[in-house]
Amino acid sequence: MDEALFETSIRSLPLVYRGKVRDSYAVGDDRLLIVTTDRLSAFDVVMRQPIPGKGKVLNAMSNFWFDRLGPIVPNHLTHVPPEEVVAADEVEQVRGRAVVAMKLDPVPAEAVVRGYLIGSGWKDYQATGSVCGIALPPGLQMAGKLPQPIFTPATKAALGTHDENIPFEQLAARVGADLAARLRDTALRLYGVAREYAESRGIIIADTKFEFGIDGDGTLRLMDEVLTADSSRYWPADEYRVGVSPRSYDKQFVRDWLEAQPWNKAPPPPDLPPEIIAMTAAKYRDALRAITGRDIDQR
Repeated sequence: MDEALFETSIRSLPLVYRGKVRDSYAVGDDRLLIVTTDRLSAFDVVMRQPIPGKGKVLNAMSNFWFDRLGPIVPNHLTHVPPEEVVAADEVEQVRGRAVVAMKLDPVPAEAVVRGYLIGSGWKDYQATGSVCGIALPPGLQMAGKLPQPIFTPATKAALGTHDENIPFEQLAARVGADLAARLRDTALRLYGVAREYAESRGIIIADTKFEFGIDGDGTLRLMDEVLTADSSRYWPADEYRVGVSPRSYDKQFVRDWLEAQPWNKAPPPPDLPPEIIAMTAAKYRDALRAITGRDIDQR
């Protein structure tokens, strides 16, 4: 198993931000080195134990989808090798887990698309008959496929706090009606294309979230991560059954374990047992192989 990287220690570049999973460094005035660590967050809380190899899996999955979805919307990648922007003794911290990206003006919202009724959407539907204010037909079951995918934006939470679902009208008030409509239409199109491809690989993408930014020319670009096992729910199609929570390739496995613990979903989190860490690492690699046909050690 790979040695885990919980936190980077790159001194040759200025640190810009440590997020829940990614560490970002300035490369000049217009680019960022974004390193995907092996940290894991659940319920918007960073676990104290890393998941070995997770960062490399997420980086490989994002790069795969950035390439595949490029004809729909441009992204933040510059294709500059990360190894070329750090000191020689820092190369191992970025190898296979980093990108050099354009510095964008982030849109202050997450573009969430749901195709199936699960997670917080299922809880919302049980209570209100709607998901994030969008009315749905009565009688739907857990994990049921929605009549059509729905766009349910959320605020981007600060580290240690929870994302908050917001209605489309609130998104439009925050970013403007035209941009809100572009975000919705682009996110739904991205999800539709990705879902069709995943189905050809025997995978269901139940839901996902996209993040966007705007470059200096005013172009909307896909950024951060895309369709990873952190930002999406992946289910094996051959095991899918309506009415039960499907086995998942993503970190839902950890969420389920945490839900069974006496924990209030606020820091500090409970320690992850070694067997949960090992099984989670295996699930991330399984997701990469299922979607791309490759492992993190393959090109």
